[in-house]
Amino acid sequence: MRYFKLPDLGEGLPEAEILEWHVNEGDQVKVDQILLSVETAKAIIEVPSPQDGTIEHLFGAPGDTIHTGEPLLEFAGEKELDSGTVVGELKQQTTAVSAAGEQFFIGASPSSRQYRDRHISPAARALAQRLDIDVNTVPHRDGRVTAQEVEAAADRVQRLGPFEPLRGVRKQMARTLASAWEQVVAVTIHDDADIEHWPAGTDITLKLIDALAYACQHEPSLNAWFDGERLAIRQHPQLDLGVAVDTEQGLFVPVLRNVSGRSSEDLRAGLNRLREDVRRRSIPPSEMLGATLTLSNFGMFGGRYATPTVVPPQVAILGAGKIVTEAVVSEGVIEPRRRLPLSLTFDHRAATGAEAAHFMQLVVTRLQDSSVSSPAT
Repeated sequence: MRYFKLPDLGEGLPEAEILEWHVNEGDQVKVDQILLSVETAKAIIEVPSPQDGTIEHLFGAPGDTIHTGEPLLEFAGEKELDSGTVVGELKQQTTAVSAAGEQFFIGASPSSRQYRDRHISPAARALAQRLDIDVNTVPHRDGRVTAQEVEAAADRVQRLGPFEPLRGVRKQMARTLASAWEQVVAVTIHDDADIEHWPAGTDITLKLIDALAYACQHEPSLNAWFDGERLAIRQHPQLDLGVAVDTEQGLFVPVLRNVSGRSSEDLRAGLNRLREDVRRRSIPPSEMLGATLTLSNFGMFGGRYATPTVVPPQVAILGAGKIVTEAVVSEGVIEPRRRLPLSLTFDHRAATGAEAAHFMQLVVTRLQDSSVSSPAT
């Protein structure tokens, strides 16, 4: 018999959730024929067949989570296929290497690699099945899940009731943010930009993108990657901006490339395309890799200030809050002014407070510059 196992999907993704099987047991399939659709933390991927053959058995049903290297299906009358096989267009992304030879892993948090390395003992699996516990949700110790951890999980369920495990994007989001919280020495500073001069219909997101590009040109220290293990930093010559997009499935951060070298019209078209691809879950994983700085325009939903989370190896993230009108004293006169709240979180290991404050001041100055044309929505 030949077992076809979940191939390496790239970008450090250790698992996928089965969405739909496109074949049945007993079917004859051809090489590159789509076998099933799976959902990873970043995209929906169609998995093709690596060979011609007859399907003997399917492992897993829609909704099940399967890890890299675990069997997906069994072909009749063949020898076992190497579990490391990568099929079709599912290719491992390369890592980015700095001129100094330091290696930065983009798109895969250390916690993702930790979950890939988890070992579950046979006794723990059997006990979890008997106690009706999802063994994949059991906390592990040093990469191992034992019967003791399963018993502790069952005790928690008995005392607190069942919990619904996170899946797909939300699971990866939780892992990434928890890992970021452990790694980054985060400091947040706040300020407000006076935007009373902005005309109606101003494209707020493009104004923020322009201000970030301006700040990166004059204070490049925050447009960087930082390797906390090697205590090494890599400055970037261009701004590849991650733009946070909130969906019902969770948070996505597609990347807008080479911001400074593009027109407002091109940036808006590119941003619209990325957001639509995210909402349709058709965005390639490569489009969410390599951001050098991130923008979160959370004010469109509400909230004034925040403490946005920096995700390594990035050094900074700017959050924009809800525009408010408030009384401001200007030349001894109190008058209502529209103001845009800003929150800049930076990794204090990689940037000083003075550098971050200068960066914020550059953003504010650019937003308040009445000579800069305002792109329309």
